[in-house]
Amino acid sequence: MERKEAVIKLKKLIGKELHELARQYDVTIYKNGKVNKGWAGHVFERYLELPINSAQSPNFGSWELKSIPLKKLKNGNWTVKETMAITMIDPINVMQKEFKDSHLLAKLKKAVIVVRTVGNSVDEPSYIHSILEFNLEGEIYKTVENDYNLVRDTLLNNPNGFELLTGKMGRYIQSRTKGSGHGSRTRAFYARTKFLKELLKLV
Repeated sequence: MERKEAVIKLKKLIGKELHELARQYDVTIYKNGKVNKGWAGHVFERYLELPINSAQSPNFGSWELKSIPLKKLKNGNWTVKETMAITMIDPINVMQKEFKDSHLLAKLKKAVIVVRTVGNSVDEPSYIHSILEFNLEGEIYKTVENDYNLVRDTLLNNPNGFELLTGKMGRYIQSRTKGSGHGSRTRAFYARTKFLKELLKLV
């Protein structure tokens, strides 16, 4: 399924309740007494008649499916609940490539994001709010490019540049630790909530 077709079909879900869709498409929310973390994504994949992809961000070639949650504030407004992982940082690749040729830009262009409201627990109703694609034009493009270049310059200009990458860097895109293994920590590019809120016009 091509990206454009997927976006059109996903938009038909706007306003629908996710638990009801899970029952309709036979997706289990709990597995062995624990929440099946990928259940929401599996619902969308079943709906699109795509093979269930175990990856955190299922990749369908020309596009990539992601999901972000919205929570309601005390004043009744909606806000983005958390940052969104985009792609792992390969320091060699980042140092070699300018933003226009970067893996980060390619990933952003591929992303199709299902935005859904959530409550305080997985059992509370969750409604499909909107379908979002990254609009990387004008000032937004320049800001993301600047964030990328901040990371790239840190890697290029410091022998231990990778260790200097922190979540404090970047206006729209931050670089921060993601998991650990065998004593070495990895880092990834994340879309800040501020960036996602602006794209969703929640600010």
